[in-house]
Amino acid sequence: MYVHGRNSKKIEHWGNFKLSKKIKCDHCHLEFMQDVMIEDDGHYFCCNGCQGVFHLLSDQGLDGFYKKLGSEKLAPPQEQYEDSSNFNAPAFYERFVTINKDGFSEVSLIIEGIHCSACVWLNEKALINMDGVIATNINYTNNKAKIVWDDDVVKLSEIIDMIRAIGYNSYPYDASLQEEKANQERKDYYLRIAVAVFATMNMMTIMVAQYAGYFTGISADVKHILNLGEWVLATPVLFYSGWPFFRGMYYGIKTKTVNMDTLVATGALLTYIYSIYITLTRSGEAYFDSVTMIISFVLVGKFLEVLSKKSIADTLDIMSQHLVSDVKVVEDEKIVTKSVHDIKEGEIVLLGSGERVALDGEVYEGSGSFDESSLTGESEPIFKEKGECIISGTVSIDADIKYRVTKDYAHSTMSNIVSLLENAMNNKPRIQQLANKLSEYFSTIILLLAAFTFVGWYFYSHNFEQSFMISISVIVIACPCALALATPVATLVGLSIASKRGILFKEAAQLETMAKADVLALDKTGTITQGRPKVVQSEIFKEFDTSMLYSLILNSKHPIAKAVVSAIYDENLSCYEVESLKNIASQGITAMYNGKMLAGGNAKLMRAIGIDVESSSEHSEFYFAYSGVLLAKYELFDMPREDAKESIEKIKKMGIEVIMLTGDHTKSAQKVAELVGIEKYESELTPEDKSTYIANLHKEGKTVVMAGDGVNDILALASSDIAIAMGNGSDIAIEVSDVVLLNDTFASLYDSFKISKRTFIMIKENLGLSLLYNGITIPLAMAGYIIPLIAAISMSLSSLLVVGNSMRIKLGYKD
Repeated sequence: MYVHGRNSKKIEHWGNFKLSKKIKCDHCHLEFMQDVMIEDDGHYFCCNGCQGVFHLLSDQGLDGFYKKLGSEKLAPPQEQYEDSSNFNAPAFYERFVTINKDGFSEVSLIIEGIHCSACVWLNEKALINMDGVIATNINYTNNKAKIVWDDDVVKLSEIIDMIRAIGYNSYPYDASLQEEKANQERKDYYLRIAVAVFATMNMMTIMVAQYAGYFTGISADVKHILNLGEWVLATPVLFYSGWPFFRGMYYGIKTKTVNMDTLVATGALLTYIYSIYITLTRSGEAYFDSVTMIISFVLVGKFLEVLSKKSIADTLDIMSQHLVSDVKVVEDEKIVTKSVHDIKEGEIVLLGSGERVALDGEVYEGSGSFDESSLTGESEPIFKEKGECIISGTVSIDADIKYRVTKDYAHSTMSNIVSLLENAMNNKPRIQQLANKLSEYFSTIILLLAAFTFVGWYFYSHNFEQSFMISISVIVIACPCALALATPVATLVGLSIASKRGILFKEAAQLETMAKADVLALDKTGTITQGRPKVVQSEIFKEFDTSMLYSLILNSKHPIAKAVVSAIYDENLSCYEVESLKNIASQGITAMYNGKMLAGGNAKLMRAIGIDVESSSEHSEFYFAYSGVLLAKYELFDMPREDAKESIEKIKKMGIEVIMLTGDHTKSAQKVAELVGIEKYESELTPEDKSTYIANLHKEGKTVVMAGDGVNDILALASSDIAIAMGNGSDIAIEVSDVVLLNDTFASLYDSFKISKRTFIMIKENLGLSLLYNGITIPLAMAGYIIPLIAAISMSLSSLLVVGNSMRIKLGYKD
């Protein structure tokens, strides 16, 4: 990869003369023959990777890294990787790359080697500075990166090259591959911990002898031999078991960022060097035991933290397991197996008993029961027959059917759920961004405090050994890791619980916004009510051809129109050809038939076409008129959802004001509001009126959550801070929403508030715990009350405390 805007060239052979002088690479400092070097504005590089990272560090003002590097040599960053051009292959793009609504390419990658916030910063900074990269978002908890780029400007292979050039590797996110990598990481930790524990246990024998000799008397020669034994045992612990911390410190130095790894590595290394000095000079006390204890306890804590994050992120992998890769398709009266990615709308898929539905569709032949619990949480099987919709991710219990595909793989329900959940886990709440900012400065402040502690104690006691060990305790006990974990772990737990209960947040940041909500605005039909109104009374003012009404409203998706169709339907009805069919939001439908107007809708529509009607019923009313003459009126009632009243009461107890916004007339709105316990409601609203009402709430400083299910709710949903779509809502309502309730129950609405608030409380508790821990322990360490061993143990416990506190979000929820 050549850096954009740089004039780079290979040094060529001139005639028969070959340049054979050895030149040192300006990045890795390894020597190579001049004829294979890359020359770039007076600088020489052994490979494109060294050239890329050199310019990256220079452009970001990080070239001071080379002064600190001195004469040390680095490994060329790119040699061990396979050709990155494989990432440009059409097969790779088809499987892993998607095109977003703006026409840009998107991919989810795992970046290998990320272990601190500095790693995240370096990768995000490097990628966003590349020409053509639109956005990059890296999740520290699972090392997953979402990258958006313009494929006409930069290729994915160049993005991969940049990641590799700065010392990391990347591969596409795949659940099975992710598990394999996680297992490799665990095995690596097991081995490092085993070495640390073995050395520490053996060192304890030497420690007992030393401490016993301290009280009973021990010769200088015996003490020296014991110190040499500890030195031998401490060395592999520090440099092998402690390697993850030195690696983290190295990348921190590259980015001029002080992180948790810097604190651990610095404290352990300084103690190790000081103990070597004591051993060689045979003066004072060596602290090799503190070195092994610090590395051992912090490494175990880090490993438990990795296991906790892996357990939380497994929710996404479990969801991914519901995706089917191949299906049986009926083609020319033959059954063939095809990849789900190759299936198009309209194809006929064969589904056997016990198999999982791969793509959204409708039953074409046969019938049977389906288990939809993985999506909706509903344990009762749902019976499906010809013409009814089936959803990807659900399981056929006893159905051997054929179904017609209605959505391709990229747009099917289960594929979208996994994609949205991935995005939610990658997007950071505002409070997490604040915590990340705090942790950036935290470690630097700790190093300054440690230096100040050393100077203060040495000035006070004139005892180098005591001053040194107290300052080491300050370095080791501080834990920016707990601060960095406070938000992402709690957020992932919250998202995990929500997804298992059929609540899909499209972004993690929406948990925070919803937790701060003041007002819940609710649509009536299909949201508070069941969305299945029934005609309870009809009045015919003048005899008419029922087929005219049937032809007008047959294709309408509005619940009231569907209810009227069900009430008037019989086999003798005809479907006439109507012209100029027009849906009027919140009013009804008009069309032309035989040159005269057909109109079906509420009283507002009748008055608009010149028919004077007065609404007097507490039910919803549907009027039908032809050629300006009122022919019939149908009264309908839609019962509230069974759990609506109880859930609304619970939501109100959270301090949230509940308002109903409906386009229905006042008396109908009043009756529904009374049945579910809503005191404040607005009726006869157009979609624009609903949007304006929410805008006025915003002017009052309110944070508004809007729940709806229909096309007429789109403006209101878009105007709200958090838009919630019921699971049976229209596609466009689900598209513009921030939260989707897959199981379509009102209790899920309450659960979404409960999970949001509980998650946000835990985030604040985690931040408070980490700040309280540091606020108490750092002064104690500076005062000399904590030895390095206790500091290492308490540092690990603080991270585990934050992780454990986050798990409390699960209380009251059964998976």
